[in-house]
Amino acid sequence: MPPPGGFQALKYKRNLPFRGPSGLMIFAGVLAVTGYGFYRVGLGNLEKRELAREKAWSRIHLVPLLLAEGDRDAYRRQQAALEREREIMKDVKGWEPGKSVYHNPKLSDQTIVVL
Repeated sequence: MPPPGGFQALKYKRNLPFRGPSGLMIFAGVLAVTGYGFYRVGLGNLEKRELAREKAWSRIHLVPLLLAEGDRDAYRRQQAALEREREIMKDVKGWEPGKSVYHNPKLSDQTIVVL
């Protein structure tokens, strides 16, 4: 028979402690972090675009300087080649350094500088 006053109550409820934020809060956090990440990517793209523009303009402004430097170098090499030719052919009578050895006008001008 049951004791007077009945049996003690059975604890059947789950006693789980609080295990963190809810799914909605996690979703909101992920959304916030993703939004901030896209914002930073956008800023990085703007910066990259500005750097590319600056690089292009710096190259555009450097082209005349680089062309002049190349022309000076080609002239210096051509003069050095003439001096070498003058030194090598000094014993040949009637030799003119720099003058073409071909008598055909098609082959007379050298327009390509080999470096």
